Amino acid sequence: MKTGILGRCPRCQQGHLFSGFLQLAPSCEVCELDYSFADPADGPAFFAMTIVAVPALVFALWLQTTYEVPIWVHLITTLPLTLLGSLILLRPLKGWLVCSQYFHKAEEGKLVRKGDV
Repeated sequence: MKTGILGRCPRCQQGHLFSGFLQLAPSCEVCELDYSFADPADGPAFFAMTIVAVPALVFALWLQTTYEVPIWVHLITTLPLTLLGSLILLRPLKGWLVCSQYFHKAEEGKLVRKGDV
């Protein structure tokens, strides 16, 4: 888990997992592990939004019930809080999911028919 959060190679823990903010590198520059196996899809975005949405909603409700602010106040407080919180979590969550795929040898699901067994 720590390896992915830090954005390190799941095999050697030395190389970098990312070549950009969220762009996976083609391979590890140290051990040359090919990262083509990794496909976290929408997982990081889902987890980031889920983790950030609950505190942001609580904050927005508290702000509204305590001070009865107009909607524009939410646009300059709650919206940026939600966006920044999600962006901060995206990279560590994507690294964690990619490393989890490597450690657990995850691969694409296949349907097995009765006659194929």
